[in-house]
Amino acid sequence: MSGFVDKPEPLQVPGLVHLHTGKVRDLYQNEAGDLVMVASDRLSAYDWVLPTEIPDKGRVLTQLSLWWFDQLADLVPNHVLDTELPAGAPADWAGRTLVCKSLTMLPVECVARGYLTGSGLAEYRQTRTVCGLALPEGLVDGSELPAPIFTPATKAAVGEHDENVSYEEVVRQVGADTAAQLRQATLAVYARARDIARDRGIILADTKFEFGLDGGTLVLADEVLTSDSSRFWPADQWKPGRAQPSYDKQFVRDWLTSAESGWDRTAEQPPPELPEQVVAATRAKYVEAYERLTGTAWS
Repeated sequence: MSGFVDKPEPLQVPGLVHLHTGKVRDLYQNEAGDLVMVASDRLSAYDWVLPTEIPDKGRVLTQLSLWWFDQLADLVPNHVLDTELPAGAPADWAGRTLVCKSLTMLPVECVARGYLTGSGLAEYRQTRTVCGLALPEGLVDGSELPAPIFTPATKAAVGEHDENVSYEEVVRQVGADTAAQLRQATLAVYARARDIARDRGIILADTKFEFGLDGGTLVLADEVLTSDSSRFWPADQWKPGRAQPSYDKQFVRDWLTSAESGWDRTAEQPPPELPEQVVAATRAKYVEAYERLTGTAWS
């Protein structure tokens, strides 16, 4: 059992039709047929959308995505049309709302890895491969890979795990030409972002992208290179062979699995509310990543 602890009712906004409530974002459509994407302050962990929100999280994710879209504009087009609030939208949507081009979304999570950790590490320990790609012996948690790799996954519904798949499976799902475009674009965007982050003292260990098609053109969609979709590590604390400090929701994961929370991941019970100190520490990490990457103070 997993999913939303308490799924919110979507807001009804004149001129907008509610399409979907995801883990973090609510999706609407305007009268022109464009998508209106609203990033909430919801947080997910261990396949649950938690009952406690992280203040400003949706705004941070949205503004960081916009900054990255600008850095990547010469590599791949993106789906953003406008950042103005739709008429009649509530004031608290400001800074967290994007009007986006409606695309034919591709059913693949496009993951790039430059370092070994997470599900990639788990597979490597068993088979010395990640998504069927052979890797050298002797790698440990946090090891830098000889070269970045494309390790796609299937998109999962809320409450389900994404599942790593081979490149051949992507070819089967979307065709050889589109699969090749996805791999090339994913690795090109990762390389650009890795170098930008490195200049700011941050390691981009891995990240995932979503792409859609606008006619025959591949377009970068959803969020991009945020602390929700990427593993960012402080470069001066990187030490292979252990779990790395990160700019994400690790405070939340650690608390949920501690004795203090009283929560049993294996039981079919939803997780509890987060304590104030965990909320504050998690918000601070999201803000710190934004400020270090963009060079701009959060306000």
